[in-house]
Amino acid sequence: MRRLLVLTDPSSQCVDVFALPDGSRAAGSREASRLGIRCSFMRVCLMIEGQDEVSWEQWVAIARAAEAAGLEGLFRSDHYLGLRRRGPVGGLDAWSTISALAACTNRIRLGSLVSPVTFRSASVLAKNVVSADHISSGRVEVGIGAGWYEEEHRVYGFRFPPLGERLREMESQLAELHRQWADEDGYWPKPVQRPRPPILIGGLAKRRTVELAVRYADEYNTWLPTVEEAHERATIVARAAEVAGRGPLRFSAMVSCVIGRDAAEVSRRLAAHQEVALDNDPPPLSGTVAEVADHLGRYADAGVERVMLQQFRHEDLEMVGLLGEVAAAVA
Repeated sequence: MRRLLVLTDPSSQCVDVFALPDGSRAAGSREASRLGIRCSFMRVCLMIEGQDEVSWEQWVAIARAAEAAGLEGLFRSDHYLGLRRRGPVGGLDAWSTISALAACTNRIRLGSLVSPVTFRSASVLAKNVVSADHISSGRVEVGIGAGWYEEEHRVYGFRFPPLGERLREMESQLAELHRQWADEDGYWPKPVQRPRPPILIGGLAKRRTVELAVRYADEYNTWLPTVEEAHERATIVARAAEVAGRGPLRFSAMVSCVIGRDAAEVSRRLAAHQEVALDNDPPPLSGTVAEVADHLGRYADAGVERVMLQQFRHEDLEMVGLLGEVAAAVA
């Protein structure tokens, strides 16, 4: 069976057209179900760890390479302190970078994965996102999280309260974003995307983050899952949305990835990845274009609708092109 990938809108949560085994086309998931056809798809984005010494010139090159490769989106982490790479490292501010890249690109979607609520007030984050949304003509998404990296909070003077308090602040900020981006007076300009830019919430499908996602978000993103874990987490999120009486959330995953054209190139890239990541374990996704595409197909069958492929070696623009080949293969 062929795997479908025709979508009418970047923010759409459903497939519009699918390919039948005989090459003909049918529309809508209900029709697929009626015909007894399992319909899987995958949308591919690039994810860069922006705190690990990515210069502005490198950001421009990465964004343009991702756009040229046909990837759907470019997401970046939102950290102040470096996490990997030896020596003193840091990064440019996430939302300043996203806004600037919005002016340097034409098609690719841009977003954070994820912005801690401990860094900015709700009003500052709302204005950051609206500004980037206008600059990009409606190509921005915002990932929101409770924050976890205590050391960067200490170094930069941010409060780092207990997890329960951070989760309460996360709920408060989500509600405030909805309010400021709604049609009521007092907060102008409104976002270009209506009713608002897509909101992503990240987690491991634990009760509290799922509740917040079902209430406020458009997408639930989980990180580094196996195929089995992805299926389990996607099921939890889908059931929670159904119980709440709302439409399904898009389910996505962030997965580290290394790709090469052949086994020798994969081996070279794995060695370079391990040096940068300071980790001897291979990433969850590694192999040739065909091998990674096949593995992504299993993720798609498990319920993952979009994947953010995490690339630790941001200097390797050739691998960004290979990610584009993977995206085309799973389309």
